[in-house]
This record gives sequence, structure tokens and C-alpha cells, in this order.
Amino acid sequence: MNNPSEIDLKKLVQHIKHTGEALGFQQIGIADVDLSQHHQQLDKWLAEGCHGSMDWMARNTELRKHPEQLHPGTMRVISVRLDYLPEDARFAQSLSSSKQAYISRYALGRDYHKLMRKRLKQLGQAISEYCQTQLNLRPFVDSAPVLERQLASKAGLGWQGKHSLLINPKAGSWFFLGELFVDLPLPVDQPIDEQCGECVACMTICPTSAIVAPYKIDARRCISYLTIEHSGSIPEALRPLLGNRIYGCDDCQLACPWNRESSVSQEQDFQVRAQLEQKSLVELFSWDEATFLKATEGSAIRRIGHIQWQRNLAIAMGNAEFDAQILQVLSQANSQDEMLDEHIQWAINQHQSKAVLARKTQRLIRIVEKGLPRDA
Repeated sequence: MNNPSEIDLKKLVQHIKHTGEALGFQQIGIADVDLSQHHQQLDKWLAEGCHGSMDWMARNTELRKHPEQLHPGTMRVISVRLDYLPEDARFAQSLSSSKQAYISRYALGRDYHKLMRKRLKQLGQAISEYCQTQLNLRPFVDSAPVLERQLASKAGLGWQGKHSLLINPKAGSWFFLGELFVDLPLPVDQPIDEQCGECVACMTICPTSAIVAPYKIDARRCISYLTIEHSGSIPEALRPLLGNRIYGCDDCQLACPWNRESSVSQEQDFQVRAQLEQKSLVELFSWDEATFLKATEGSAIRRIGHIQWQRNLAIAMGNAEFDAQILQVLSQANSQDEMLDEHIQWAINQHQSKAVLARKTQRLIRIVEKGLPRDA
């Protein structure tokens, strides 16, 4: 058994990065636990209510600010990157068809939490074996109050873009982050300078103007928040802006120039599930709860539940171009849930208005055509 003070930490870091890459992570970086430069920004964001109904964001703020308090003894955070962009993402195709559901690319495959946590545990075991002693390690993957993007930025995995996501110069932003808290004074990596420059593409493209200032998201307007984190009624003014996005939103990433050359993931777990690929809104809305649970087993989508799933689909159907089948399906729905019924009725009203407009347009066309010369 080695004394940790006698371990060659530089060689250990090399071993950690080599092992991490062998486990399938695309990048590994190491950061210290000083996040003091982010404290004021976090406090202000919470005070302004930008976290919406995510009450958990306002809890345990001291643990979020101080990783060494979240897991006592922590001296360094090993941050890892795992790319997730599926091989056949079909971004424009599914966004441009109003009757087809758009699901954020990260959720098209298997839920990443268990996969990353298992590999982080394996990385921790490899570190303990190398050191020949039991270390005080703990992995995290969205499972605790951790400022993961800030830590990843300190660890040199990228910089926080104006959309608040981490951007890597070689991988763009299509990746997951995970952390391994360790009780060793490992040498740290150097951060990367921000390279967004004057670009505001992500801010301009955001359908709901949720990026209220560079590096600042008001979750209450964010489509990802509204369709995933928020379980109640979605404000009527925002519903038309959701389009056909039923789970998450990728617009800010799609507009980012750094994502033009992103490589696709080789992880089979992250490839598109057949149950979710190019599905119509009507088909997905027709799923009963049992079908929903079976089709989303092992998927991040499952956690929003069937009622919220149908709420999101109802809004998308209300936003779709007029279709008699959509109107029929909505009119026959009987959810017995007050919140869902509200959104279904809104969608019905939207479609009925489109039906009236469509009839008026056709009538006008016939009138115009009758008034034209035969050879026109």
C-alpha cells in the first residue's frame, strides 16, 4: 500500500487520462475546487428567479459553490467529456416538418446517466489500484449540486459559450459532462480562452429569446426547461414559439459555428432509437401510458411522464399546419387531467382557427380563378 504523498502525481495524471480515454471518454481534465469567481453570478441568477420552478437549483447553494463541502476531503475534480451526437441526427428535416416531432438529439438514444456513472466508477477504481490504496472518490453525473460546466471550463475541456453550454474547439458542444471528485492534490489543467468573439448566433436563433444576455439563460423562457423540467401549464404566449419541439431544443447549438465540424458519437447507446425516429405527432400522441413507458424504457424522456409528454405533443399539434386528422385526434382525446385538457383545448382552438382560414383562402382562390380569362 502506497502513501499518497509518495505517489508521482504527474505520472498518475497520465495514467488517469490514458485510462479515461480507454473507457470511452473523449477528453479528461483536472480542476481545483475554487469556484469563487462564479458565486456572485449564481446568486444573482437565482435572486432574479431565472431558475423558474427548478427549486432544487436554489437548494444547497453552498454545496454547489464549494465542491469540498459536497464531498468532504475533495481536493480536485476530474472532469470528463463524452460525445453524444448520433450518426443520423436529421436536424433540418425534423424541424422543418411541422407534423413531425422534434426531440433534442441527446435524448434520442439511451439515458447517459448510468453509462457515464459506471465508467466514472471504473476510472475511480483504476486510480485506487494505481495508488494501491483506498481513496476518497465520488462520481457525479447530474446527480448532485455540482457546477459542472464551470468545473469543466477550469479543467480545460472548453469555454462557456453565450448560450451557457460548454464549447470545445474540436468537438463543439454535442457532449455530456461528468465528474469524479478526488482527495489527491493532482496537477491541474489550464482553462481555454473564450473564442465566441462577437458572434451572437445562438442568441439570435433562440425561438423564445431565452438567452437574455450573453452567458445568461432565463429558464422560464427556455424550451428545454418548458418541455422537460417544467411540469405545469406553459404560458400561452410561449406555446406558438415551441413549434414541433416536444422534448428539449437544439437551436442554439445548431446555430453555433463551432458545431459545424462536430464528430458523431461511436457509442451505440447514443444512436437513434427506432421508436423515436421521424415519428409523427399524431402517432406519438396516440401512445397510451403503457406504450409510452415501454418505448422510453432506458431513455431520459421517460422521466417527464406520460401527462407531460402529451402536453408537449398537444402544443406541437396546435402549432402544426392544418390537418383534419390532427383536429380529429385532439377532439377525441379524453385525458381526465385538468392541466393537459387545457393544452388540448388550446390546440383544438388553434386548429379550428386554421380550418376557418383555410376555407376562406380556398374560397378566395376559387373567386379569383373564376374571374380570370380561360387562357390565363
